[in-house]
Amino acid sequence: MKEFYCGAVVPDCSTRFRAENEQAILEQVARHAQEAHGMTTVPDAVVEQVRANIHDAPADA
Repeated sequence: MKEFYCGAVVPDCSTRFRAENEQAILEQVARHAQEAHGMTTVPDAVVEQVRANIHDAPADA
């Protein structure tokens, strides 16, 4: 299980994503970026920031 906190890239955003793999996280983040942050596309630089902040989720979370 992987997880990503949007606040690692967008200050003050507390949304957390959890999924089985990085690709599923990226799909969730793309939808969130559009709906919550008004981004029609996610620039490659932002995708790389997201990837750099995806971590293994704790087993008890």
